Amino acid sequence: MTDRPAPNGPGSPGHPASESPGRAAADRPRLLVLRALGLGDLLTALPALRALRRAHPDHELLLAAPARQAHVAAATGAVDRVVHASAPGRAVPGRIDWSGPPPDVAVDLHGNGPASLRPLSRLRPARLLAYAHPPERTAGPPWREDEHERDRWCRLLSWYGIPADPHDLRIPAPEHPSPAPGAVVIHPGADAAARRWPAARFAAVGAVLRAAGHRIVITAGAGEAGLARDVARRAGLPGSAVLGGDTGPPFAELAALVAQARAVIVGDTGPAHLATAVGTPSVVLFGPVAPRLWGPPPGPLHRALWHPDDDAAARPGDAHGNVPDERLLRITVPEVLEAFTRLPGPAPRPARPTLTGAGG
Repeated sequence: MTDRPAPNGPGSPGHPASESPGRAAADRPRLLVLRALGLGDLLTALPALRALRRAHPDHELLLAAPARQAHVAAATGAVDRVVHASAPGRAVPGRIDWSGPPPDVAVDLHGNGPASLRPLSRLRPARLLAYAHPPERTAGPPWREDEHERDRWCRLLSWYGIPADPHDLRIPAPEHPSPAPGAVVIHPGADAAARRWPAARFAAVGAVLRAAGHRIVITAGAGEAGLARDVARRAGLPGSAVLGGDTGPPFAELAALVAQARAVIVGDTGPAHLATAVGTPSVVLFGPVAPRLWGPPPGPLHRALWHPDDDAAARPGDAHGNVPDERLLRITVPEVLEAFTRLPGPAPRPARPTLTGAGG
């Protein structure tokens, strides 16, 4: 793990990524990384970003990503600045807001193929690191479908002679105070219905844990305020238990909440990776994609729940489908509660509920 940034300085969790102190950015060679996706995607690329930072200490490391990721990038301590690059949904950006001379090094941590290579190639970097994709590109290692996302990008860099540790995942503890220290955080949302466990089941879990004496906070991502309020209402929680409006909570507040939480209960989405990054116990629910591709690292701190089909395919469903995946629906409320009791920490074991209409 890298050293913790100085409080309130560049790269600290409360500040957007900005120019590093010391040598002026104009005098430094620039390294550009394309990873224009969401919170979880950025955090799974953290080991690779750290490896690039170590391998190029004199470069200004720029991340091509949506502007909303600036605070997340700063929290990693590996990124100097974010340059804007975004596209609707999970599409590849067609261009990167770039000015000045070409980058010294460009790295494709976004995908595999011409769509993600094209905006980097247009900048004419002196060196481009990416996966092989004949016929457009023959250099680079071969792409593997059945590979954890963290391992994928570390393997890419290792092929180019840059050592990378896929377990280098932690970010410094946020300076921001938690709005609910010690709470159990339930995040019912995800950017696709295929990875959203039913609201009634999240509510049933929240109701049991509340009755057992836990403080419960329901978090909402962008556009998920209605879902979070519905879960809170069904769980018998006040409206004040919901954190985040229609644009989602500020990253500093969310990171502080998760870092100081008793545990996080969440689907396969960004806050699950945030819990891993700050070392908070979690129960993570998987459906269309196996935890061996996107799950937390093994060990007692995290419980990944998944009920695959007999063929144990890594991607048995559509991760961006518009209905909950059938494997996700096989996870029951009692199973989630049992997983919670097995997390490390002073959690009392809740009584097993009698559930009616909760789908569990």
